[in-house]
Amino acid sequence: MASRNISITDEAYDALSKEKRKGESFTEVIIRLTHNRSKLADSFGSWQMDDKEKETVFEKEIPAGWRKSRERLKAIHNEMP
Repeated sequence: MASRNISITDEAYDALSKEKRKGESFTEVIIRLTHNRSKLADSFGSWQMDDKEKETVFEKEIPAGWRKSRERLKAIHNEMP
């Protein structure tokens, strides 16, 4: 079986660890928790946002998230030899 390495925060690791059952691997936990979930795209359009929500999400929250991601990637890059 092929494998991949992924990077997760300590918070995500702790949350995943709490879901882990005795004798279960992290792979099995992830598959169990995500097995019957639909795709995120299946939910698109089901929530109607008002103008204020759209402004908050698209002009503030998403750009702030992207900035944070870029900063983290730069920090990781700077830690590399």
